[in-house]
Amino acid sequence: MAADTGSFGIMALVMQALMTIAFYSAELDLSEAANTDKSSVYNFYVGVALMMFVGFGYLMTFLKSYGLGAVGFTMYITCLGVEFAIIIESFMGKGALNIDFMSLLNGNFAVAAVLISFGGLIGKISPLQCTVVTVVELTCYCVNKVYFLKQYDESPLIADCGGTIIIHVFGAYFGLMACTVLGPPKKDELNASSYSSDLFSLIGTVFLWLFWPSFVAGGLPSGAGQTTALINTVLALLASTMTTFGLTPLLDGGMLNTAAVQNATLAGGVSIGATANLVGPFGAVVVGGLAGLLSTWGFIKTPLFSAVDTCGIHNLHGMPGLFGGLVSIAVPFLYADTGMDAIMQCHGLVITLAFACATGAATGFVLKLLAPTADPFSDDAFWGCADDIAKAGGLEKPLMN
Repeated sequence: MAADTGSFGIMALVMQALMTIAFYSAELDLSEAANTDKSSVYNFYVGVALMMFVGFGYLMTFLKSYGLGAVGFTMYITCLGVEFAIIIESFMGKGALNIDFMSLLNGNFAVAAVLISFGGLIGKISPLQCTVVTVVELTCYCVNKVYFLKQYDESPLIADCGGTIIIHVFGAYFGLMACTVLGPPKKDELNASSYSSDLFSLIGTVFLWLFWPSFVAGGLPSGAGQTTALINTVLALLASTMTTFGLTPLLDGGMLNTAAVQNATLAGGVSIGATANLVGPFGAVVVGGLAGLLSTWGFIKTPLFSAVDTCGIHNLHGMPGLFGGLVSIAVPFLYADTGMDAIMQCHGLVITLAFACATGAATGFVLKLLAPTADPFSDDAFWGCADDIAKAGGLEKPLMN
């Protein structure tokens, strides 16, 4: 395993060197610097970054054998991914490396897709494979966003302010197809929680819940649309949370299902993203409540991908993302003057789903070629951590001394 982590270290340094060279041509875009409203962009950036570093990382700490990996690899993926996404999305969308605050936000939005995929892959891939997934998926994500969904054109193919289709559907099904190719984890008993790991995971849930409105509305210009998106995202999250707490005792033998509370409470934020700036309060509550119902049912009944989906990304991001995409197709028929085209929304959803599945499966085969030489992938395999991880992970002895 030491050879695998050594290769990872070399690759990480090579990637940073290459990105440093790319930044030689970068220019700051200060054209909006005089606009005082832009000061709020940094607050949105901080909220979104907290979701990446703390929210996604701690959400996955329910896996008692992968806590360090959940938080540590999330930090690594985010830092590599934001740099890489800024470079390739700027060149694809603008034709040059011009950086403003929106570049930082877009970099974090792109990384969110990778971290969603990582939720299915954690415990199955090494640090070297994490690097490969990040680079390959971000390239595919930007191709879909810029060239297929035309988000940098004057007339984008779809409207999706909160990334329901662009981020959640793409990230979920890219990761699920990669997981399917890789197959179930070699030591499935490590994919278990403990009382303390579940408590840590709820920290991630709370951070994601609180800052999700920044994720949905941060890319919108200040004004009525942004305020509408902020309010509607909160309403959708409130509804999905209430639905989750109400349904879990009914579906799970009278008990509150921990996995559902950790995850399905957030489903409203996933589903409302495409239409948060367009629907009214009633619509936001309905979408959030139905998303919570769908996600809660998924976490308790686990109808699909249960053998390969480590963190239930299909139940939190996949199904609610598809549902939110379908809502965006219906919204033009339910609300006047939305500017949405139902046919284009449908095209964008189908294109994103198909492209994510195809590229995710191909990436899974690449990951198989790069499989490390030892299993399992508990924290003790990659981190110089305390010996009690062996007991926590159910191992007889540490894998590294």
